[in-house]
Amino acid sequence: MAAYEKRRAAAGPAPAPAPAAGSGPAVAAGGLGSEAEFLLRAGVSAMVREALLKVLEARPEEPVAFLADYFERLVLGSPGAAGEAAAEQPGPPQRLARALWYVRLAHHSHRTAFDSNAGAAYEVLGAGGRRHKAGVDGRLYSELLRRICQHGGAPAEAAAALLGRVRCRDHEAVPFDVFRYGVLTCFVLLEFAAKADALFGVLDGGSGAADGRVCQAVLRALEDALGAGHFSLPGRYLEAGSKLGPDGLALAMDRALQERKLSTSMSREEFLKKATALFVAKVKPVE
Repeated sequence: MAAYEKRRAAAGPAPAPAPAAGSGPAVAAGGLGSEAEFLLRAGVSAMVREALLKVLEARPEEPVAFLADYFERLVLGSPGAAGEAAAEQPGPPQRLARALWYVRLAHHSHRTAFDSNAGAAYEVLGAGGRRHKAGVDGRLYSELLRRICQHGGAPAEAAAALLGRVRCRDHEAVPFDVFRYGVLTCFVLLEFAAKADALFGVLDGGSGAADGRVCQAVLRALEDALGAGHFSLPGRYLEAGSKLGPDGLALAMDRALQERKLSTSMSREEFLKKATALFVAKVKPVE
């Protein structure tokens, strides 16, 4: 019996060797913990989380390019980007560029994201001096609106007329509600002009010029759809324009073609000028 127990002990499995230093699950877990701790301590985790939230808010067509631009601006705007000089408040051109970037992040139909970005732009423009408590300087506000129209390719005359209705005096302090209204109205103008341009593309059939009678009939129908008076919300202009359905357009165009009078052609520029003038006439002026 004793001999059997000796043979059984000898046949048993050998004990596993002790793990070498620097290896094994415990060390790997410790390594992962140190890496996560480093990312947290360096602020990288919060930075990436904020960037992803911006992507979800803006929903850009090219997310990778959006992130690249976001991190580039983040680096350029950091206090240590250019030594002691970068610690100073950026000048008006830099603040305008950054504010423009913010307001263009999200489409105005994404109201929560748009309002958040408009608020960030407002803070950026008001961060350059001691007088920003009551609002952004009127000169910077008007310049931002001009840049929005310029970058969006709005017709020059329509943009100038619109700015005349929503701008403030250079020395005035602009409250946020006025700031948001002006920015939103400019973006709605850009979309309205794009829709008018697409409509003309249907009228001219790709020739670059359309029948003047038909264009005038469409413009009258568009004016009727917009209705009388001013809308308090700029987005309502697009909603009103959407009432101009295919049936109403077809009827207006058919009536125009049945008129027995000579007609001249209308260019794309003239049509856009007249259509955007209808829009600007409905914009409620800033008082």
